[in-house]
Amino acid sequence: MTIAIIAAMQKELELILGLMRRDGDIATEEFEGVEIHRGRLAGKDVVAAKCGIGKVNSALRTDAVIRYCSPDLLINSGVAGGADASMHIGDVLVVDGVAYHDVWCGPGTEPGAADGYPRVLIPSGRYLAVMRAIHPDGEDCYRYGLICSGDRFISTPEEVERIKSLFPEALGCDMESASIAQTCICRDVPFMVVRVMSDMPGGGENISEYNNFWNDAPLATFKAVESLIENI
Repeated sequence: MTIAIIAAMQKELELILGLMRRDGDIATEEFEGVEIHRGRLAGKDVVAAKCGIGKVNSALRTDAVIRYCSPDLLINSGVAGGADASMHIGDVLVVDGVAYHDVWCGPGTEPGAADGYPRVLIPSGRYLAVMRAIHPDGEDCYRYGLICSGDRFISTPEEVERIKSLFPEALGCDMESASIAQTCICRDVPFMVVRVMSDMPGGGENISEYNNFWNDAPLATFKAVESLIENI
């Protein structure tokens, strides 16, 4: 079994690679401009790569990883902004639904639905069940729910309110999860999304919260990924 882990930014990728180095050496290859790092994590064969920020970057590079590595499961992990008052910095969001908050294809279509795809994209039920068994919803810092993606860093209460007007159940927001999910569905690859809350948009200080968050190295989300891989 080969598991691919995709992160948007280099500093996220470095945290993944740090965990992989505990299990042995890492070999780095390149395919269509994407650096792909092969190694082991929790006893499984793993490839890790950076997809870049935003929907187009993440879709193109996720597709490259899928075509080059043929993973049995693809996990998108890293940081996200909170989109609900119940979420706190450091909470781990295990995503059970993904949607676009900036997509509308015109009259007769649902806001949030990419052409030819459902409004909410659903991760692998099999691996969601594994996560729920080892990290129940509400235990410690773990939450399960919807994340919304779009090509904008969300930083104001008004932007959060707009997302919530479309998806009242949204708990988080980012810039890659939905496009990665759509790519996986297109390529028939099971996927999971696990994100840690780095900031709370609309809280007044979310830019500084986001910057300061990295001082504490958000390993919680990657530890959650590691525990999922260990229990597969």
